[in-house]
Amino acid sequence: MDKPSTDTELDRRAISILRENEWGDYTLPTRGLYPYQWNWDSMFVALGFSEFDLDRAWTEVETLFQGQWKNGMAAHIVFRSDDPSYFPGPSIWSSGQNPPTSGCSQPLVAATVVRDLYEKDREVGLPRLQKVFPKLLMAWHRWFHAMRVISGGSAIAVTHPWESGRDNSPDWDEALANVDPYGVTPYMRRDTGHVDPSMRPTDEEYDRYLKLVEYGRETGWDHAHITREGPFAVADPGVSFILMRADRDLKELAKAIDAQDSEKEIDTWLYHAEEAADYLWSESQGAYAARDMRTDEHADGVSSVAFLSYYAGISIPRRDAKLQRTLRRILNSARYSLPSFDPEHRKFDSKRYWRGPIWAIVNYIVARGLAEYGFERESERIRLDTRAVIRKYGFFEYFDPMEGRGAGGNQFTWTAAI
Repeated sequence: MDKPSTDTELDRRAISILRENEWGDYTLPTRGLYPYQWNWDSMFVALGFSEFDLDRAWTEVETLFQGQWKNGMAAHIVFRSDDPSYFPGPSIWSSGQNPPTSGCSQPLVAATVVRDLYEKDREVGLPRLQKVFPKLLMAWHRWFHAMRVISGGSAIAVTHPWESGRDNSPDWDEALANVDPYGVTPYMRRDTGHVDPSMRPTDEEYDRYLKLVEYGRETGWDHAHITREGPFAVADPGVSFILMRADRDLKELAKAIDAQDSEKEIDTWLYHAEEAADYLWSESQGAYAARDMRTDEHADGVSSVAFLSYYAGISIPRRDAKLQRTLRRILNSARYSLPSFDPEHRKFDSKRYWRGPIWAIVNYIVARGLAEYGFERESERIRLDTRAVIRKYGFFEYFDPMEGRGAGGNQFTWTAAI
């Protein structure tokens, strides 16, 4: 494709990609590599559509929840067909849902996006908010707070790396190494047929991903059991901070529709937010870090989601100075920001999925939180770097923070949305 060179051209091309990837009432992340509807992808897509087609933005949100489980979970993939180009498909997950879905969730950005849509036009948005609020948003938040919290704790667990949205992040290495892949059913990957294998998770990681799917399937997708007893449970700054922000935004939406009982319930969740942040804080790393809930050990290294604490509304003065120093060090260690993992760490890989590359959607929410707390210089650096790599290389899934080159899928919907 011709490389966009102006902001007007960037906008035009972004809108075109969103439209090209529409598939009825939902939007594909990109054609070929991801042929279904993904959870948090759709929420960022709605944010993009809201800039020029607010009705279509609301439709994207509503369509995702057609696959919501009776227990409240919104799954990370909704399978509306069985496309042989993607693995693992609906027959592997065997979730028992209609339409078929995967068996885990994804970061809950929905309430924040719905609040954004509602505030763009409250008169138009009110009836749609009233429709989605009780069953969809409240039920899904309850699911996270009930099904992904280990008794006696406050931190939110992810029970599969895919639930975090950051599949092969180094954050999971130690916990994933404790998952025994012996006896995993033989399979054939499809993703490496679309994208250079050096940019994707390794086969060893994939064996363990599939073993976790098999474990969940064997439990009949008993989510409470999986969290309590399963082989993988990690407290994740990404999921935790995104949920904290979503809880705060959900409370504002509850006020908008005068749902006082819901406000009180949300307050009980928010009461534990700072306690959860305490659990994630790593003094030695000067940042929030993932923590294996089976061993209580912090992950070795700092991911971009460590800086979502501001987005979550968590600001603790005694920590902020250290966190800002860590952020500045990471910003200064890459040509383009924000790398998904610390470039000075031995596990950093500038091209392999979530082990180093820039992701526009994470940049957006990190920068948004920084700006809200007055860290304008850092926020603007991230925003301008994101725009620069898109302008120079196109709308790729992710970008090399050292060279800026795009990688993964092209014509990518959530990059266009952001």
